[in-house]
Amino acid sequence: MHAPTHRRPPAPELEHALLRNPDLGYEPPESGGFLRCLDHGFPNPLVRWHYHDEYELHLIVATSGKVFVGDYIGHFSPGHLVLTGPRLPHNWISTDAPPEGVALRDRVVQFAHEPLEQAAQHITELREVLPLLERARHGIEFFGLSDLAYSRMEHIRASRGLARLAAFCEFLTLLARSSDYRLLSSVQLQSFDDDESLAQINAVVSYVSEHCAEPLSMAEVCRRFHMTESRFSRFFRRATGNTFTDFVNRMRISKACELLMQTDRYVTNICYDVGFNNVANFNRRFLEIKGMTPTDFRRQAEVRFGAGT
Repeated sequence: MHAPTHRRPPAPELEHALLRNPDLGYEPPESGGFLRCLDHGFPNPLVRWHYHDEYELHLIVATSGKVFVGDYIGHFSPGHLVLTGPRLPHNWISTDAPPEGVALRDRVVQFAHEPLEQAAQHITELREVLPLLERARHGIEFFGLSDLAYSRMEHIRASRGLARLAAFCEFLTLLARSSDYRLLSSVQLQSFDDDESLAQINAVVSYVSEHCAEPLSMAEVCRRFHMTESRFSRFFRRATGNTFTDFVNRMRISKACELLMQTDRYVTNICYDVGFNNVANFNRRFLEIKGMTPTDFRRQAEVRFGAGT
């Protein structure tokens, strides 16, 4: 009996100006400058595991789901605001979008590093933003800025010339001075530069995401993707910053977080729902990854994410 075949996901690409089609939500090329604005809905071809050379300020306007930033796996909902650094892989996957999709899910501003770094050498005031850019290498999630971010990003998008740059610098100042944030990825990942490797890791991550609540072994995944275990281990660690087992555990804990926030199921039941077969191990892994117990997470989530309100 042959194993079922799965369609290979489209190969994600390094985004660059030639691929940024206005039909996908980007601004027309003639309006481009130091800043590039993007609004798009869901589904959209841009929603994939990808990276680019620019920083990206990313605001979720609608839907909830899973966010991947480097080796971080978490939950997002409307108001989720993240700044990613150059070549840091990322993706937002909506899990509750209606069948017809949504017209506006993401509001994005992209900008390059070199102009800011060079300008800061001559304009002392700009040096205030450099620590923020350093932190962005790991991805930064900001809290308490959702409404402000929406209006400021709308203002940036609607402005042109020096007025646009001034609006951007004003918003960047608020982010640089914000103390209510967390870093997401524990390491700055090294992205693959060839499409074949990018396609492979995209396929592996998609498969693990889909099947993480089931018994899942590295040997099985290696067979499915025709790789030896030693090569797969090196490949997977380089791409995700995690061992295969750690990544599966993170996926399962991420799903557990969703259930803790969105349901009233007992912690013991959630443990088995997400693929753990031992409550003690589940509690230990949860504490390692989230820095708190499942019960504490549920309690804090009710405040931070508004669960149950």
